[in-house]
Amino acid sequence: MITAYCSNCTSVEIRDLSHAASFPEDVVWIDMIEPTRDEELYVEKVLGIEVPTRDDLKDIEPSARLYVENDAVFMTASLLWKADTDAPTLTDVAFILAGNRLVTIRYAHPKSFALFIAALHRLPENWRSGAALLAKLLETIVDRTAEILEISVSRIDILSMHVFGDRAKKVRKPSNYLEEKLRDIAGYHRTISKVRDSLGSLSRLLTFFHTIPAMQQDREAKELCRTVSRDIQSLSEHAAFVAGNITFLLDASLGLINIEQNSIIKIFSIASVVFLPPTLVASIYGMNFQVMPELAWAAGYPYSLALMVISAVIPFFFFRWKGWL
Repeated sequence: MITAYCSNCTSVEIRDLSHAASFPEDVVWIDMIEPTRDEELYVEKVLGIEVPTRDDLKDIEPSARLYVENDAVFMTASLLWKADTDAPTLTDVAFILAGNRLVTIRYAHPKSFALFIAALHRLPENWRSGAALLAKLLETIVDRTAEILEISVSRIDILSMHVFGDRAKKVRKPSNYLEEKLRDIAGYHRTISKVRDSLGSLSRLLTFFHTIPAMQQDREAKELCRTVSRDIQSLSEHAAFVAGNITFLLDASLGLINIEQNSIIKIFSIASVVFLPPTLVASIYGMNFQVMPELAWAAGYPYSLALMVISAVIPFFFFRWKGWL
């Protein structure tokens, strides 16, 4: 699907690719969403550029993601997608500056694009060129990334309280409580790692974008790019700090699981030691020898029972005195 946005912020969806020889003069942004091969050929014919395919966007080499060809600037960044789900992922988006027009090619629907389109009508008229739109779009993408990071931090804090905060209340928890929290920690670790990868990709794109002539000639857009670059650096440092907290939370959860397992083993060990003396007494008086003095003793049975109880109670109170129970 091809959607063209004009300088007056109106949009039109290009459906008929056979008659139109070019886009209207006031079109400043061409948004290609999951384009077909016919749509790619149409844009290539109208703009005189070679549109990168889906496989081209997956190339990770810098020379294939950031380059200038036939006076058109080609940039590719990895953006976070499905951040609100349990399986966040990265999607590659191409940004092309062809003359005074911005062309975006994407095979997903990052929320940042929807936010930018919704706020497009609020942009001043001097911000409605291709380079200026790209600067504003990158700002929206970074703001959305910051929002994702902030939401993740808030949820990680709640998770940390669930792991540590309620332990003082001695509330009985399910046996697999911490194991479930480990899955949550793994999910947040995946999100933060994707955020860091996306920020690194955006940082490289902005460094390249800042050097092109169209950006050097637009002072306001150039200053905005500098601000966005500083925001990316700050967010990258914060994401690294959050990743460290997640690692600590993971190690702490594993440590708590080990402590609980050791407590269970300790209980079984003490129980076996406590019941060992009574077992010894019962084994002695369970022997089938013909000559045993206590066999004819009327008080022999209660005596053996009392001896077994005493031999069990003494180790129990000894362990309590030592603080092992």
